[in-house]
Amino acid sequence: MAYAPEIASAMLQRQQAGAIIAARSQIVEGAVSMVQMALDDLSNRGIVELDEERKAAMVSNLLVVLCADKSTQPIINTGELNQ
Repeated sequence: MAYAPEIASAMLQRQQAGAIIAARSQIVEGAVSMVQMALDDLSNRGIVELDEERKAAMVSNLLVVLCADKSTQPIINTGELNQ
């Protein structure tokens, strides 16, 4: 069955949008799992104790890096850790 070009184009866009949403959902799910593993591992090994504010900042930074579709650039903080 042949569709008019406008209908075929709209159907393709809808199919592509569904695929993008499914892929993004899988990326976010994996990223959240990785962040949780990182936080648990740091805590269990006694590497660092993070207060809730620092934990939230770490979660935010990791999610940006893990979910970004472009490579990220590191920023090095040269100030004091406890300000």
